[in-house]
Amino acid sequence: MIVPESITITDNRTGKSIEIPIENGGVSSAEWSKLLPGVWFHDPGLTTTAMTSSSITYLDGDEGILRYRGYPIEQLAEGSTYLEVAYLLLKGELPNQTQYADWVRDVTHHTFIHENVRKRFLEGFHYDAHPMGMLVSAVAALSTFYADAKQIFDPEIREKQIVRLIAKMPTLAAAAHRFSVGMPFVYPDNELSFPANFLSMMWKIAEPHFEADPALVHAIDVLFILHADHEQNCSTTAMRTAGSAHSDPYSSTAAACAALYGPRHGGANEAVVKMLNEIGSIENVEPFIKSVKEGHGQRLQGFGHRVYKNYDPRARIIKKVAYDVFEVTGKNPLLDIALKLEEVALSDDYFISRKLYPNVDFYSGLIYQAMGFPIEMFPVLFAIPRVSGWLAHYVELLDQDSKIVRPRQIFTGQGERKYLPMDQR
Repeated sequence: MIVPESITITDNRTGKSIEIPIENGGVSSAEWSKLLPGVWFHDPGLTTTAMTSSSITYLDGDEGILRYRGYPIEQLAEGSTYLEVAYLLLKGELPNQTQYADWVRDVTHHTFIHENVRKRFLEGFHYDAHPMGMLVSAVAALSTFYADAKQIFDPEIREKQIVRLIAKMPTLAAAAHRFSVGMPFVYPDNELSFPANFLSMMWKIAEPHFEADPALVHAIDVLFILHADHEQNCSTTAMRTAGSAHSDPYSSTAAACAALYGPRHGGANEAVVKMLNEIGSIENVEPFIKSVKEGHGQRLQGFGHRVYKNYDPRARIIKKVAYDVFEVTGKNPLLDIALKLEEVALSDDYFISRKLYPNVDFYSGLIYQAMGFPIEMFPVLFAIPRVSGWLAHYVELLDQDSKIVRPRQIFTGQGERKYLPMDQR
């Protein structure tokens, strides 16, 4: 007997039923509405609702699988570059040599930002402004510098904005950091690779040509690959929501950056570093774990994930990168605490039964800290590579002619009431 790939829903109030096919792991809400008009799914956080269909990133949290356009993240991290991955996300295929050379040239020659963005906009912030707040504002401001950005259905014009955004994000990020610490702006060096150029703009002081250690350049490139996209997360949903209103790419990207600015999304690796500092020493790891299990207000940061119920595949890659970085920078003193924490947690049935495994944030903060990035830069470092994934989703939703996002609600407020003049209340 062949079991149909479908579900049957019965309205017990009327006795009417409808059979809905299961396609690609989902069921159509339009079919549901035929039987139950005006009855909505109550799904806070959209945790069980597929708001869109997408061919960009495949994620299987139970099996610990992450693929960009079909390519396993492990293979891309091992053999690719961030700019090649950005091309893959946006175009759907890996580039050949000619396509890659053209792509790198285009991005490289759009890294400079308008002088007015730097002198009149970025330098207008308060001296201790948070770099992520500056980045959110600066990305939104770019839409006023490129008047043609609103022509989102012209493929050639839209491509220009995509290249500009990918190219200028590291420049804006480095500028925001240097302003926040009182250092002068560093112009892009187009002789350098994408990650090396970013490190130059971050750390150059007076030397005529800054050359970062190749191991650190590689580490940044791998970290950018791992963070380039992650399916329908909070910031990507913000990008798609703004994009569904046909906002221009800069404004939509600013919306995504704003979502990433929230500590529940872009602040996870910062929380890990703070936790490790609070633990303080290896001797305190087991008492800390005991406190977490007993529910004394402690949380095990960097473990578990909304989607992954297995070891985050990005965490395995990043752990190896961490050792390569520490060979250059010296070992981060928090590493021994982190390793002990991982060892204790992964041998404890309390965490194993709850499928709490290390995620990408567990080690990324240690790497960034060892390389000299202040904690305030952590969400900015997340935003630089994620812009390629955001833009891939932006293009996809336009190609799909997606409806404007307009969720429904379950109303729980007051019924109709009569207005009373103030002197009668």
